[in-house]
This record gives sequence, C-alpha cells and structure tokens, in this order.
Amino acid sequence: MSALPVLLLLLVSTPLTSGAQLPNQGQDKDLPIATNGEPFPWGRMRLPTTVFPLHYDLTIHPNLTTLDFTGVVRIQLDVREDTSAIILHAKHMQISNVLLLAPEGVRPLRLLEYPRFHQLGLLSDSVLIKGRKYEVQLEFAANLSDSFHGFYKSSYRTSSGEVRVLASTQFEATFARGAFPCFDEPAFKANFTIQIIREPRHIAISNMPKLKTVELPGGLLEDHFDTTVKMSTYLVAYIVSDFLSVSRTTQHGVKISIYAVPEKIDQTAFALDAAVKLLDFYDDYFDIPYPLPKQDLAAIPDFQSGAMENWGLTTYRETGLLFDPDKSSASDKLGITKVIAHELAHQWFGNLVTMEWWNDLWLNEGFAKFMEFISLDITYPELHVDDFFLEKCFEAMEVDSLSSSHPVSTPVENPTQIQEMFDDVSYDKGACILNMLRDFLTPEAFEIGIIRYLKRYSYQNTVNSHLWESLTNVCSSDDLDEGRMEHKEFCSKRDLDSGASKWYSGDELDVKAIMDTWTLQEGFPLVTVEVRGREVRLSQERYLKTDDPSLTEGFLWQIPLTYMTSASNTIHRFLLKTKTDVLYLPEDVDWVKFNVDMSGFYMVHYAGEGWNSIIKVLQHNHTALTSNDRASLIHNVFQLVSIGKVKLDTALELSLYLSRETEIMAVTQGFGELVPLYKLMEKRDMAALENQMKGYIVDLFRGLIDKQEWSDSGSVSERVLRSYLLLFGSVRNYPPCLTKATQLFKQWKDSDGNMSLPVDVTMAVFMIGARTPEGWDFLFEKYRSSLQMSLKSRFKAAMAYSPLQDKLNLHGEVMKTQDLPGVVVSVSKNPHGYKLGWDFLRANWNTLIKKSVTIPLMIVLYSCTFFDQGVRSFFGSLTEETGSGMRCIQQAYETIEDNIRWMDNNLPLLQAWLDKHSRRTIHEDL
Repeated sequence: MSALPVLLLLLVSTPLTSGAQLPNQGQDKDLPIATNGEPFPWGRMRLPTTVFPLHYDLTIHPNLTTLDFTGVVRIQLDVREDTSAIILHAKHMQISNVLLLAPEGVRPLRLLEYPRFHQLGLLSDSVLIKGRKYEVQLEFAANLSDSFHGFYKSSYRTSSGEVRVLASTQFEATFARGAFPCFDEPAFKANFTIQIIREPRHIAISNMPKLKTVELPGGLLEDHFDTTVKMSTYLVAYIVSDFLSVSRTTQHGVKISIYAVPEKIDQTAFALDAAVKLLDFYDDYFDIPYPLPKQDLAAIPDFQSGAMENWGLTTYRETGLLFDPDKSSASDKLGITKVIAHELAHQWFGNLVTMEWWNDLWLNEGFAKFMEFISLDITYPELHVDDFFLEKCFEAMEVDSLSSSHPVSTPVENPTQIQEMFDDVSYDKGACILNMLRDFLTPEAFEIGIIRYLKRYSYQNTVNSHLWESLTNVCSSDDLDEGRMEHKEFCSKRDLDSGASKWYSGDELDVKAIMDTWTLQEGFPLVTVEVRGREVRLSQERYLKTDDPSLTEGFLWQIPLTYMTSASNTIHRFLLKTKTDVLYLPEDVDWVKFNVDMSGFYMVHYAGEGWNSIIKVLQHNHTALTSNDRASLIHNVFQLVSIGKVKLDTALELSLYLSRETEIMAVTQGFGELVPLYKLMEKRDMAALENQMKGYIVDLFRGLIDKQEWSDSGSVSERVLRSYLLLFGSVRNYPPCLTKATQLFKQWKDSDGNMSLPVDVTMAVFMIGARTPEGWDFLFEKYRSSLQMSLKSRFKAAMAYSPLQDKLNLHGEVMKTQDLPGVVVSVSKNPHGYKLGWDFLRANWNTLIKKSVTIPLMIVLYSCTFFDQGVRSFFGSLTEETGSGMRCIQQAYETIEDNIRWMDNNLPLLQAWLDKHSRRTIHEDL
C-alpha cells in the first residue's frame, strides 16, 4: 500500500476574511500557500485537534461504465476550541457546494486546498463556538482509482472471456481521503451511515447490514446500510459488484458470509467454516462479544495486500480465501486459515482498540500476527501452526539485523513513511516479542492482561504504555471481579506459589521498562554465553551485519533468558538487565542451551568450547533438544558466521547432523541457511563450487527425500515438508525425483491436464514440465483458463523458474498487475532470468511504485544475489516522488554489501571444507 504521487485538487476557493480565528494562529509564522495563492490556515501534516467528527452521513454513486463516482458527505462535528477553520482531508477529487449547517441556519463555507498534505480548509465568516454542534456538507466527484487504494476499479474475466468490472475499497493507511472528504487519521473515530447508489445488475455491501433499498429515477437503486459503531476512517469499506455469497450463523448469532465472483463461489466452503469457527473462538477468548450483527469476507480479483480487516467486511486476495479440496495444497489450507485468523483478530485488536497514530502500528499488526498462532493452535490443532512460528521470527531478524532497520514503535509523519511501517518489523517482530512476553509473564497472566487492555480501551485509541499498564499486576485488578473463573483461579494459585519470582527478585516487575527496550530501539541482542565449570558468563550486544563496530554501541536490552542443560529438562529463567552478568549452575554439565524453543527474540553465541558441545549432542542424540531448539541453533550458527563470531567450518560441521533430521522446522531452516550459499555463486561464474555445494545439500537430505511418497498423505507439516523436499530434489536433478516428476508431467499433459495429480507434488511436476518449450506453453494455456487460484499460483511459479530465457518475458495482458511483483521476484531469483527481472523492474519502476507496496520486498529479495553496480546507480537516480527515500532501498544496499563481504571472507573456507568433506565421505565409503 504505497502512497501515490500527489496531484492537484481542482477545488474552488474564495478569499479569507480578516478577523477569522485559525487553528494555526500563534504557532506557525510561515503558513503554506493554497492552490489559489492565498495562505492556507494550517501548516502541519497532522490535523489540528480543534474539531472532531462525530458522525458521517455518506452517499456514494459509482459508475462502473464511466469508471468514476460522485457523492455527498455530511459530517457532524464536535468543536473543541473556538475556530473559524475546519481542516480535513481530500485527495484527487473535485469538491463543490460546501455548506455549514449551524444552529442559526445553513450558509456556504469558503474552500482552500493544500494538495501537498491532502488537506482542505473550510473557512467560516464567523467563529464556530466550542461545545456547539455543527455539520458540514460537501459534494464531491472523482475517478475510480487505477491503483489498489482508495475507491478503485477491479475487473475479472469469466470463463467465456467476458470482462466484468467492480469497484472496491482499500483505505488503510491514508486512502479514505481519496474516496470521500474526511478526517483521515486513526484517532478521529466516528460513526458512519452509508448509502450506495447502484444499477440493478450489481449488489452493494458495506461494513453494516443493509436496512432497505430505495428505487431512484432512471432505474437506479439506493442501498441504505445501518450505522456503524465508532471507528477510524481506514476501516470503512464498500463494494459494488456482481458477487454471489454463501452464509452461516455463528454460535453467538453473527451472520458470516463469503462473497466471490460467481464462477468461484464453489471454492468458499472452507473459508466459511474457518470464519465461523474463528469468530466464535475470539468471541470467547477475548470475553468481549463481537459488536456487529454480521461479518462478510470478500475475495477481490484485484487486491494488492494479503487482506484487510475492515470492520464487518474483511477483504482478501482470491488466493487468500478460495480453497478447492481437490486442487489446493496443505500449505494453501494453512495460509488461508492463518489470513482469516489474522483479519478476524483485528476486529478486536485494531478495530475495537486502535493505535493512536501509525508509529504504533505494531499494536495492530503484531497482535494480529501473534493471534494467528494462538487461535489456530486451539481451533485447528491438526495444522500444527507452532511448526511455522519460528520462521516469522527469523524473517524479522533478517531485516532487524541491518542498520537501516527501525524500532517497532517509531515516529512517522507522511504517507510514504506510514506505508513503510507495514513490514516484517511491525508484523513479525511485533508477534515475536509478544510471544516472548507471554512466555515471560505466563500464558494465563498474559491473557488476563490483554483482555483487560481490550475492555479498558474499547472504541478508543492507545499507545504502547497502555498495553504495558494493562499487563502489569494482572492479579491485583478490579477487572478480575467481572472476569472468567479460570483467571480468578490462576491468580489465587499464583498468590500461593509466587511463580513470577522465577524471573527476578527483590524489585517489582516493571513490564514497561522491559518492553520499552524491545519497542523503542531498533535491532535485537546477541547474548554470548561462556561456560567455565559451573560458572556461566553472560554478555549482550546488538547483532548487526556491518563492518562498523561503532553502530552496535549504546544498545541495552532487558532480556528474559531461558536455558536448560544436559543435567535436567527443567527450564531455568533469568532476567538479564545489564551488559554482563554471571550465573552459577548447581552441577557440572556437558552442554547448555539458551533461549529454549527460541521463545525470546535474541540470538545466542556459545563461546569457548560451547559450539563444539552443541555439535556433539546434535551428532549423537539430536532429539535431546526440541525441533525448535535445533532450528534456532542452525539459524544462529550460520548468522554468526556473517558477523565473524563463528568460523564457517563450525557452522558446516553442525549442519552434518541434518542427515538424521526429520522435523519440518529444522529441515527447512537447514535449507534456508545452505541454499543461499550456492545462490551467491550462481551469478559469479563459479560453476564448479556452486555444483559442489548443491551436491552437498542433496547428499545431506538424500535419505529424507528417498522416504517421501508422491502422494497427499500425512499431517499438514508432513505434507508441506514433502512438497518442499520433492521440489528441491527435482530442481536439483536428483535422479529419482527428476525421473518421477518428468513421468508425471507427461501423463498429466497427455490427459490435457485432467489427470488428478497429488496436490503436494504438483510444484515439483510443473517445475520440471516448464523446462521444455512444449511444457511451458501447456502450463501457460492452463494458467490462462484456470479458475482455481492456488493452481494458478503454482503454474505461475513454475513458468517463472523455467530455464527457457525466451519464455520469461512478463505477460502483462494475462498476468494481473497485483501478481507482477511476485513474478518479478521469481524471475529475478532464476539464474536464467535475473537480468530480465532487473530490466523489467528498472523500466517499469514508476508504474509499479504507483500501484504496489510489495516493491520493497522485491528489492530486498532481488538484491540478495545481485552484484551489478547498476543497482546503486539506478536507485541513486530516483527522486523523492519515485521513492528515493524508501527504507527498502537502503536495505537493498546493505544486503548486497553483506553478501559481497560474506563471499570475500568465506569462499576459500567453503571450498576447503567441501573438499575435505568429500575426501572424508570417500574414505568412509571405502
């Protein structure tokens, strides 16, 4: 969701009379200049707090033929300070007939516009008096947006080839102002009553249920919707379309409906079941009834982000909602369930309680990401979501290890900065530090605290400190009197055993002091552990991928350390508040493992003989450690190579144990650390070393690959792992996989795609099929005609990774714009297509940046293996309007430099270790 370039608003304005009291008076001497050359009465990007909206009465009439819309909005105001100017937002629209409805009558207001801040100034000849009630009314007109933001045009093609148009909204973060004049900041909450004018061939849906439909002259219909609860503008939503729906009612009486294009309505059953189950779960878990009578989930053909939590009308990509039991994979099922869990969690975290300003976006997104895993662990235990949580923390660490990272809570002002907050730090790091806090406080105390937070701040806006206060002294709160019985029992028992003292002694637990170190400074700690007999020496520093040590200075965290030893399964706990400290073990041990299950957002370096002790236990008895512990060790040791704390030989010696690994988290992390090593060589003309590294990885996992069946049996984790292993084996030309995938593709193609392939193996089969021109063309035709979204995604991925360079040109007339960023990334990661991907990105940068916020992801992924100096010169030529200041560009630079540094420092070591390992293997075989 990137901010669009600012265009001039075509507004009528009249001169400002002397004597009017302005919000800016006495504050800013140099007022900005409005479009008509007069001073604009407000000089800041954030709106003044002199006037607040109470209620919007909004009528919208979209024309899906001319692709524009008109409307009228009447806003009831709460004047909190005497003023003669009302400042609000509007963007890219023509405003007319601006009226003030005052107690003494109706009169016109004069209009000024300041497009740079998307602001309107409505000026009154007389002062609006504090405490009196006023209304303003504005008529407006605009084109439907051709981006994915605001009120925008979407379209889809039926199986008969007919193109059908619809109009949908996406207002987060700053795009409601492009659909109607409003106070477009999250703290300006209000109620909304919406009417939508449409043709009879369409339906309209919005946040609330429809109350009635009125016939208008000319054959049009006007749908009237019930008034919303008090909410922020970014949560308003409406859709005009030809969608069909299926519905059910939850145990709590909420009507759930899934909307989709008519030919895909048969793919909605799974989402409907999931939404019913999850809304009921949250209703009970949060102990706060869902406040609306309905919840719609709509699959939008053109949708930029994954999904959006509009209150009562959540919107999704089609791939995020539609599921075909016969053709969707286990990972599709997992992904769809997670995204529904995420958006429904937002109905409480984000919608009911909303951050005061976008600097605390993580209060919305970190919580929703975290609740995906809490909710699905209980409602869908068969999905084993715990197997996939660590991956989120590793992804967050990847971004947070760069000097261009930002604190979880960080100041933002303009729309571009706000859009850049929607990243792995806000979502994934936010979720991971909440998980750490939950483990620290205990799950029961954490649950009591967040329910207190939601109840205390319902329909309000919050900052970080409100959450920390709610999580402090959870058992001494009056809120418990009205709470659930199990919470009272927990607190009664906690009083008896003083369980919290396991973390600290003496002083009172200060949640805010601890968590401020995790939210108000960027980065995360590296804890170095050195065991000397029974003495454990601890030290902390910032983990940072840089060759400038000064950038790691001045950082200190309060770290909830957990550890276990070879002598006991007991999890020991210690709150590290200082730069260094010492622990004493009750007995000598063979090994110690810190950050048990990686519940904490920090890495661990085992100094002295520490890593050798870990390697021994992994080689001889790896199940003495949990799969999460094993995954975290693999991750940590390879990341420590990047900053020179550990030699590459040590990391590779540790990786040898993976030949006996079977658990998904550890196996995929092993791939995640080893595969990038040969990816670094693919574009450096180092074929011999590259192939040697590929051979090592295949040999490492050969036993596990050989055990995989080409079927869809097993748990979700087993199925996801199977898909990954067979795809890797096929792409790496491992003969048993290559033969089987080639055979299955031929049979599938000979059946004209009608043969039923096991879903879990389709990615491997399609990837091999795309290697021939005939196979690629066949996949492309199936992509064009398929209505099955997850199948289309696999066709697309296979075609993008083909070695046929002439086939890798991007087919914009068939590929939706929303899919282009992902395709560019896939082509760029393809060793045969990276130049095409780069050329496309460079040539279409300006168009893409207007339409899609996934470009930051594109840059980072693309830069990981790209060393051409053209990267720096291209990004250096960008202007502010075309994204020169985006954080992701700095991330791209840093990632490239880190990769170059890694290659310079480690290539000879890698070559020597692989040679030595090869000789060792030959000797063992003899």
